[in-house]
Amino acid sequence: MTGLDWTIVVVYFFGLIGMSYYLSKGQTDHQDYYLGGRNIGWKSVGLSAMATQLGAISFISAPAFVGLRENGGLKWLSYEFGVPLAMIFLISFIVPPLYKSGVVSIYGYLEKRFAGSTSVFVSVVFQISRSLSTGVTIYALALVLSAALGIPIWVTIFITGLVTIIYDMMGGMKAVIYSDVIQMSILFVGIFICSLFALYLLGGWDTFMANLDVTRLKVINFKGLGIGKGNEFGFWPMVIGGFFLYASYYGCDQTQVQRQLSARNLKEVRHSMMLNGLGRFPVVLLYCTMGLFLATFAVTHPAFQAMIPEDNPDMMVPLFIIHYLPAGLTGLLIVAILAAAMSSLDSSLNSLSAASVQDLVVRNTKRSLTNQEHLRYSKLFTLFWGIVCTLMAFAVGNISPTVIEAINKVGSLFFGPILATFILAILTKKTHTLGVNTGLLAGVLLNFGLWIFAGDLVFWFWWNFTGAVTTIVVGYGLSRIIQDSDQIKKVLHFEAIDFRKKETLILTLYFFAIVIFSGSLAFLI
Repeated sequence: MTGLDWTIVVVYFFGLIGMSYYLSKGQTDHQDYYLGGRNIGWKSVGLSAMATQLGAISFISAPAFVGLRENGGLKWLSYEFGVPLAMIFLISFIVPPLYKSGVVSIYGYLEKRFAGSTSVFVSVVFQISRSLSTGVTIYALALVLSAALGIPIWVTIFITGLVTIIYDMMGGMKAVIYSDVIQMSILFVGIFICSLFALYLLGGWDTFMANLDVTRLKVINFKGLGIGKGNEFGFWPMVIGGFFLYASYYGCDQTQVQRQLSARNLKEVRHSMMLNGLGRFPVVLLYCTMGLFLATFAVTHPAFQAMIPEDNPDMMVPLFIIHYLPAGLTGLLIVAILAAAMSSLDSSLNSLSAASVQDLVVRNTKRSLTNQEHLRYSKLFTLFWGIVCTLMAFAVGNISPTVIEAINKVGSLFFGPILATFILAILTKKTHTLGVNTGLLAGVLLNFGLWIFAGDLVFWFWWNFTGAVTTIVVGYGLSRIIQDSDQIKKVLHFEAIDFRKKETLILTLYFFAIVIFSGSLAFLI
């Protein structure tokens, strides 16, 4: 790292903080802090959501999976198959009722439908799982910066957490969304720079093609059912498990839905979700292609390959940035990694704060809070969760061979059961509180059991499906067996299903298009 590189990094830090200070001037209450006054356009909302999901973990770990991991390769693209299908479901069934309800924390919707115990239960599950996965995100960034700057990893964890806490506390949701838009742009630049330099250093396209490991081009495996080691990335577990994962993440996770609640109206919400449904695959394809370039460069350059630890393939991208990019560009790429990681961290802190304040503090406060008190609690809990997530980073870094799998593995314990809880709340009238709480607990416990006793047998993508089905069957079944009118008296007004024909057609055709395209990659060589 040269003086120019350091200057770029420092300017970026202070730029974020300065922007957040400017945005904080218009805040008068918790609605401004958490939802940006419900006045944010769909492009910003959509890009912010993409930046959070396709952040530093993707930039660092996915290329390592594609290029280096045993049984890796472009099968990572199959992670995206469930996204368009999930968006169809969310646009039509889940997100409109949440938006219309006027809640700040989406778990507050569950209290309107069931008892307060359900909303608290789900909110606490969210807070635990999100803080764990956020800790992994901080760890991933610290790993990169530690290698780049030559300082202990605990120092980089501390610096990352500190800067993000400062600008998130000041600017709230507006700072989160607008910084994410900037960060997404920087990430694009970073991906192109790494890819082009790797291709240039390889000696051009012909050299790349001559040395490419063609076995890594295979994406789809129709025989793999996700049962047994080596069969993880089969077509059906990725489509079915992916549908439940993304439907839960984009529709029932405070981190994502809070952005949708900040949009101006439902039309803008639908547009932002369409942007994610259509835009994610091209971005994933870009950084997967970068992984192929870098891995092929490693094969043809033994000195670079020797740098990459066999037990830590995530170091491939940062080591290439540090050792093979010229001064200035190194700093810019470090900023790209910072940008991508902070886009994940800032939204987590803001949403964790919203869940804590709305679902725990406000509902247990005997009197109504003033706007200033509410705003003060909001910022204090952002600080609290920033400290917690930073401390988590020291403990969760080695859950899986690559960091990106660790985050999805932790989330998959809870995604399915939480999605099922909202399905029961929105799409059924007979489910009562005892039923849904029992179903949620059963779904989570089943997934924990699969992790502990069948971790090598059942691919963790299936957990999203097993958890959801278990929660629905137990929750709805128990409600029909043990009928209690007192526990279903909070049924909300059920509106006609807002089935969006145009969006459904576009996203369905897009699903088939990306599957056909992905399947054809193995035949291009």
